[in-house]
Parts: sequence; C-alpha cells; structure tokens
Amino acid sequence: MRSTSPLVPRQGLHQGLEGLLEAAGDVVFRLAATGEIRFANAGAIRLAGLPNGVAGAALVALVADADRAPLRHALADALANPQPVLVEARLRSHQRETWFELRIMACPNISDDSTLLVIGRDMTAQHATEERLRHMATHDALTSLPNRVLLADRIRMVIASARRSGQKFAVAAVGLDGFKKVNDGLGHPVGDEVLRQAAERLRRTLRDSDTLARAGGDEFVAVLPGTAGENQLQLVATRLQAALQAPFEVGEHTIYLGASVGISTYPLHAEDEVRLVALADAALTRAKEKGKGRCMVYSARDKGAPAHDISLEAAMFSAVREGEFLLYYQPIVSARSRKIEGFETLMRWCHPTLGMVPPARFIPIAESNGLINLLGAWALKAACMQVRQFELAARRELYISVNISPRQFRSDQFLDVLDEALSMSGVPANRLVLEITEGTLMVDPAHAEGLLLRMAERSARIAIDDFGTGYSSLAYLKRFPISVLKVDRTFIKDLPDSRKDAAICSAVLDLARHLDLSVVAEGVETEAQLARLAQSGCHYVQGYLTGRPMPAHVALAALNDDLYESLLPEELRQ
Repeated sequence: MRSTSPLVPRQGLHQGLEGLLEAAGDVVFRLAATGEIRFANAGAIRLAGLPNGVAGAALVALVADADRAPLRHALADALANPQPVLVEARLRSHQRETWFELRIMACPNISDDSTLLVIGRDMTAQHATEERLRHMATHDALTSLPNRVLLADRIRMVIASARRSGQKFAVAAVGLDGFKKVNDGLGHPVGDEVLRQAAERLRRTLRDSDTLARAGGDEFVAVLPGTAGENQLQLVATRLQAALQAPFEVGEHTIYLGASVGISTYPLHAEDEVRLVALADAALTRAKEKGKGRCMVYSARDKGAPAHDISLEAAMFSAVREGEFLLYYQPIVSARSRKIEGFETLMRWCHPTLGMVPPARFIPIAESNGLINLLGAWALKAACMQVRQFELAARRELYISVNISPRQFRSDQFLDVLDEALSMSGVPANRLVLEITEGTLMVDPAHAEGLLLRMAERSARIAIDDFGTGYSSLAYLKRFPISVLKVDRTFIKDLPDSRKDAAICSAVLDLARHLDLSVVAEGVETEAQLARLAQSGCHYVQGYLTGRPMPAHVALAALNDDLYESLLPEELRQ
C-alpha cells in the first residue's frame, strides 16, 4: 500500500480541510481531547466575539453555565463512542445566548492534536416556533392571558405551596355584566377589543404574585395567594369591579359595563383546582342571578341543597377525575319496521359505593355548580366518536342524539365544543341531533334563535325534548330551525285507552306532518302503545319495549344481531 504522498505539505492539507469545515455548519470547531479549541470557522468566531479569536479557549467556556455539564458529558461520550453524539447548548454572544444543536464526533486523524469535530446548527428559529406553540397551548389567543390549562397548573402550584405553609388563598371568577349586548349590538370585533381592555385593566389591578386567566367568553379567573379573610376578599372584589366600571372606548363607541364576582377559598370550600374554579363560577352565577354588580363568596346554603346533596356534590368532582361517569345509549327505533335508526346518549354515574346514581340526583347539581359544561362537552365528543362504531357494526347510516343542558346552551363556548366534536369524530353534522327543552329556549328567545341558526348552519339537527310539557308555544315551531319533536312519555303512558292522550298525540303528529318535522315518541313500553303510534303515523319510538339504555358494547351487539327488528311480528316482516 502507498502512504500519503510526502509531496503534499501537511499545512496544505490543514488549509484544505479548514476550507471544507467553513461551510459544514453554522458553527464548526475542531477540539483537542481536552476540549480546547484548535480551529473555529468564521461563524463561530463572529458568534463568540472574542478580540483574540477562540483558539486555545475551552469550548465549555463559551456556553451558558447550565449547559456546561451536559456538554462535558457529550464530549466524553464522543471520545469513547464511534457514533456521533448530539447535544443542545446555548452559546453566549454579546450578552445573548443562542441555542445550537451540536453534533460531536471523534476524528483522530484530522491533525496531530485535534481529535473531536463539533458541527453546530442554529436552533433559534425552531426554538422560537416551539415557544410559540407552547404559548398557544397555554394562553388565550385574544388576551394572551393564561387559559384554563395553565390556570389549572398554576392553582395546583399554589395548592402545593399552601399545604406546605398552611396559608389560605382564594379563587375569584369575574364576569362582565351586559357583555352580550356588545357582541349583539356592535359586533364581535368591538366585543373582542372590550375583552382585551378588560384583561389589561384586571392585570394592572392584581399583584405580581397573583394569576389572571381567561376562562372563556366574558369570564376571567384570578388566583389570589394569601388572600382569604373576609375583609381581604371584599377589598379585592371591590378593586376588580372598579377596574371594569370605567367606560370602554372602542373606536367611536363608549361602552359602559359592570362586573360580578364569585369567590371560593382554599381549603374551606375545596382542596383541588377543578372544584375551586367550579365553585367560584357557581358563586358568580349566583351573583348575577341576584341582580349583577355583586360579589358573592360561595356558600352551599345559598343553593338550598340538603346535606346529602352537598356530600354528593363533593363526590362528583372526584368522580370526574376518576372517570366514574359513563355514557349509555337507548335505541331509537322505526315505529313501522322496528329497525334501529339511532341512539339517544344518556349520562350515568357509577359510584364505587353508592352504585348507579340516578341522573335526577346528579344532573341538577352539575347544572348548579358548573360541572355540566365539562361533562356535557365530554358527552358530545364521545357520542360523536361512538356513532362511527355503531355505523360500522350496522353497515348503514345511523344518528346520535345528545341532550344539551340549559347551562351548556347559554355557554359562549358551546359552538366551539360542537365544532371540535364534529371535527374530531369526522361525523357528518346531519347525523347529530341536539335535544333542547322548551323551557331552555324560552328563557331568552332572541339568544336561542341566533344560536339555533348557527347550529343549523352546521347542518346539526335540533330536537325539542319533552314536547308539550313546557311552554308549548307554537310560535317557536315557526321561528326556530327545528327538525324533530320528542313527545313526552306523559302523553304516551295511557295509550291507547286514554282518548285525551290519543287526541293530543294525533294533533302533534298532524302538526309535525304539515311542518315537515320528525316525531319521536318517548316512553313506549307496550305493544298496544307502539301499534297505536305506528297507525297514527309516528316516525320513531324509544322506550323499554324496544330497548332500555345500555352500554356501548351491548348496543353494538344489538346492531349486529338486528335485535329490535326481530321483535316485529312474523306476518309483518319483509
């Protein structure tokens, strides 16, 4: 074998190699085994900004103090390992620190005493992008305040500190009074600017040690470490309200609003972040109900709930964390063919000691303390995902029906939750039926009309639940974009013997036929009831005759076996 030609000077080899290294990366170093720099490309020299260059300096001396130990380990690993070693470190430059990904490899033949090659890639843009993504995940896009995710984390930190120190603290929910009129009357851009100004005013009012977050809509949440005494709470609430009483100037508009405040305290009212926020929100709702412009500290007595309900309420917050809430599905069946056409989603709570807690007990409590928004959003998303599995089992289109509570319906975030449920599941919106009671619609018909129209624009269908038991105003059948009427079991249970109930059912069916609405009869328990409804032209039925509420796996089995279609009398089967 021939050795390297002695006619090529070693100095020339070094110069050629260094020329190649200049373009190998944003920064390039050749190091001795001790970590001293033997060569640095022009980018590295500019970055270091040392008047005498970097030759002879230790590479670890050029990085941030916190990154020196990881870099030393990486250099040692590279010397002992033939594979390249990657490490991230901040190189210091003119009072700045720049993130670089350093690729370190052993190259013992590059010169007499240079044994390591370090090639660095500037990570400034990537780190900036990652930081923006982290900020977006934890902060509200409109106000740049922490969102609910970061809020929960901050409260957990304050709880941990409070447990160590024995110090109490408060959580305050702040809601703008009359904000809806801004969005409705002046438009959302003006409303957004009001919210930005409100956020800035509240931020200036609070201490540096406090946390201010936007919980959604026109509601903000403040975490107040060390604040729990009655006088302290009153003082803070007064300051928060005063900050929002001055007029908001947006363009040519001068807008006057007020604020209501609801407060919960640790550990008196709750000892976890979910319940502290929910109880502050419940106190805020109570303050608004009492006339707005008020501050209320949470009190179970204000709700008038009996002692066992208060205990149940405490268990509900634990149940959310432990995953004790379940979804059951009741078949909605064609009255003529008895084929399953869809399912109504029903929430159930399986308590570890109480067993199945009736919805009549826990739904009103969830509605009162604000948990219904969390549970309702989960139910809507889970139901949309589940209907996909039902359709695969049935090998045909089905629909899923989900109950929307009054508080959910009033929430500013409801449409966002709906959009997210449809997007996550990929379910066409026309296969989703949203059930809303008459009473919910008639509390604020103008708000209901606007929201229902936006729901209908997404092609989701609207059902009036328990039709005939609420306001029963025929005007809203014309005014609202309704697709389905659900006849309450009150008018079904005495069929076919009751002439009055039969007349009411016939009238509802005739009305629906002329308005091109579908009808679902609830509470069907006998063959005689089903026969009468089918004869009268009712489209769908649900009840114990054609299926009790059941877990998803039982519903899937029913679809696979055509269980309810098999109930059809032999002479009528096709």
